[in-house]
Amino acid sequence: MKEHRYYVYIVANASRLLYTGVTSPLEQRIWQHKNKSFKGFTSKWQVCRLVYFERFQTVQFAIAREKQIKGYRREKKIALIEKQNPDWKDLSDGWYEEKSKALSLVAG
Repeated sequence: MKEHRYYVYIVANASRLLYTGVTSPLEQRIWQHKNKSFKGFTSKWQVCRLVYFERFQTVQFAIAREKQIKGYRREKKIALIEKQNPDWKDLSDGWYEEKSKALSLVAG
């Protein structure tokens, strides 16, 4: 049986505006944020830098954690991010380089 993984993540923009979400395919969801695949808050404010994530075995635990984090004050969210990622680096850097190279080879 295939193991499912669910993620709670926080993305930010250059001004550190934050968005917290939950997803199953994290890599695909961050790609959607980066490419503004959906109209809304994250595309409007260019919130696409992955600064924090946690992995869970069940969707129920992931949703419960997402709700918990969304209930945090901004200061607590920042402390959570900075404990794991003090420099606010984009944790998805490098995820899509190989894919874009492969796509350009196919298209070219």
